[in-house]
Amino acid sequence: MNAPTETLFLSHETPFVGLAHPFIEQVNTKPLPQPYWIDWNNTLAQSLNLPIERSKPWLDICSGLVDKAWCSVYSGHQFGVWAGQLGDGRAHLLGSINTIDKHYEVQLKGAGVTPFSRMADGRAVLRSSIREYLASEAMAALHIPTTRALALVGSNLPVRRETIETAAVVTRVSPSFVRFGHIEHYAHRNQLPQLITLLDFIINQYYPQLLESDTPYIDLFELIVSHTARLMAQWQAVGFCHGVMNTDNMSVLGITLDYGPYGFLDHFDWQHICNHTDQQGRYSYANQPHAGYWNCAALASAFWPLINDEALLSERLERFHERYEWSYLQLFRKKLGFKKQEESDAALIKDLLDMLHHHQVDFTLFFRQLCELSLTNSSQDELIFAPLERSLSLFNSWLSRYRQRLMLEHSEDRERQSDMRRTNPRFILRNYLAQEAIKLAEEGDFSMVRQLKTVLDKPFDEQPTHQHWAQLPPQWAKEISVSCSS
Repeated sequence: MNAPTETLFLSHETPFVGLAHPFIEQVNTKPLPQPYWIDWNNTLAQSLNLPIERSKPWLDICSGLVDKAWCSVYSGHQFGVWAGQLGDGRAHLLGSINTIDKHYEVQLKGAGVTPFSRMADGRAVLRSSIREYLASEAMAALHIPTTRALALVGSNLPVRRETIETAAVVTRVSPSFVRFGHIEHYAHRNQLPQLITLLDFIINQYYPQLLESDTPYIDLFELIVSHTARLMAQWQAVGFCHGVMNTDNMSVLGITLDYGPYGFLDHFDWQHICNHTDQQGRYSYANQPHAGYWNCAALASAFWPLINDEALLSERLERFHERYEWSYLQLFRKKLGFKKQEESDAALIKDLLDMLHHHQVDFTLFFRQLCELSLTNSSQDELIFAPLERSLSLFNSWLSRYRQRLMLEHSEDRERQSDMRRTNPRFILRNYLAQEAIKLAEEGDFSMVRQLKTVLDKPFDEQPTHQHWAQLPPQWAKEISVSCSS
């Protein structure tokens, strides 16, 4: 197999590859037959000093036509149950791209089987690949840590799921794809030399501030806990539901990893479940922070062999709650336009969300409309809430408290409104929009995938030509069901 010349942009001397066996295995890909472009993320490509135009060599790379690739082994807890050995079942690490100040690993998802495929076919289907491609970039534009998506290519290769679908490959980019499950794998096997090697690698590559620490492993654990807590708060603040928060889908860097069944809230619902496989609601919107804490507790068990101090581990683990609450309040204060902190803010926020839940108010649209509220002209309030198809009377009591809170810090309308518009998005990746784009794509029309990507790149802008994508979702959107099948 002759790799395209553009692989010169990729360094095979990736630090993670340097760990070698047993952490990583060199494998062969199985390129998509007759691949075609669906999209090339020229914005991300430009930031990585890659060509901004699509090219045949990059089409070959992104479909799996490469000389070298690697995959890694990990384990994990799935829906709270130890699942044992897992691994990159359809993910192939190609190498890295280095910019002046950052290092990124490049990975294909869907380019064939690996030693860890567990009887699966190593493929990804078009619909799930579109969802991952769009979600990765939507989250990045919302300033939420995430893997990125460089390219999306398709093929007419048939793939069997519930029905026969066609194959696709997403090219993913991230500083690292190391998961909680990597650490759990060696700890549960009592392979302490390998566990130490892995943790030392994580510190050297991603947490170099710990190199001078006298207690690097417990400090590393605390940083992972802190980043995870922050990420949970960021998800909650934009109404994002992950759906499969297993420990093998949790990043040691605190970035959003693996977009399987996910969803952004339409009407606010504390108990919203985005993954219909999750019948018990383990990963519902309200439970996400608790699931993040539970996963950190599972990670604490993996650190136990090297720390052997239950009180110390417990103390660092419990800091999750402090970090989460602080981040959560800060993010929602920004959404409400507050510059100062008041003890009453937590109750004000909780009461607002309970009201949105009770009246099934659209989460994103409410906060965006709230940006227009004026302290000097309350006569316009009815117009502000009209797009929500809800009467102002539903909000009057809470709005009175909100106005008092704003006046307490002498909030100025123009400055606050501008700040809030930069915090509360006009556009999110609603499930029905993704579904419409997928339906067109399955008919060979990828225009909506590309248009959505462009709009979601600037979620805080008005973009009047696409205002119909910022309105209340249609009734049929409630019937959309997303599962782990991909």
